[in-house]
Amino acid sequence: PTGYDLVMGQKDNLVIGPWLYKNLPWDPTKDLPALAHVAYTPVVIATSVNSKYKTLADVVAAAKASPGTITYGSPGNGTSIHLAGDLFEKAAGVKLSHIPYKGSNPALMDALAGNVDLLVSSLPSAMGQIKAGKLRPLAVTSAKRSSSLPEVPTVAESGFKDFDVSTWYGVFAPAGTPAAVVTTVNSEINKLLATPGGIDLGPLAPRLPEAHVNLGFALLGLGHASAARRSFEQAIDLRPEQANAYWGLATALEP
Repeated sequence: PTGYDLVMGQKDNLVIGPWLYKNLPWDPTKDLPALAHVAYTPVVIATSVNSKYKTLADVVAAAKASPGTITYGSPGNGTSIHLAGDLFEKAAGVKLSHIPYKGSNPALMDALAGNVDLLVSSLPSAMGQIKAGKLRPLAVTSAKRSSSLPEVPTVAESGFKDFDVSTWYGVFAPAGTPAAVVTTVNSEINKLLATPGGIDLGPLAPRLPEAHVNLGFALLGLGHASAARRSFEQAIDLRPEQANAYWGLATALEP
């Protein structure tokens, strides 16, 4: 391993999976050493903007009146999002009907169409429809309100003290990656995360020709940093401190 073979991992596949499935062909604690933690994201409980449920209290009251009749969609059985829904049921003392989907998008589409009463989703997956006014967020599951949706209460604020469920993301490498590479990548990722203005390239995407998408791969050591930087510099304009931070990681990984 050279440091070019990296993967973004998260709670579902690295923590929950090994507890739910026997005889996995890999061991996350041995086969994928952690390089850096990069993000937390809460789960959001939401419903169609046309739904009769305006608050989480409305959902709880209806669920207590008619146990098992309210449905919620998730990206699938055994995901952290499914477990967040199950923990909410236990905290609220209600019975909901879980509808597992094969991924976030099918669950989202059915929630928008009203085919399921609620959507339990990662915040990034639901954010577009929330911002478009098509999905009504009822609560987030983190201990504190999300900076992306500061007007949306937490589950704990809604009456369920100490409720706190979040998903984390991190960068991992194959077993056998040299310690020096681990240290370098960890250092550069943390510099990147500490850059003023953040590292979200999302708003820049419409300004990037298709070829410049390689930038993201370069940042993870999967492309050639020098060539990608030339394309990058031709495509967009960032503050010098941002550009330097983006490319600190890529150049540190160059052979």
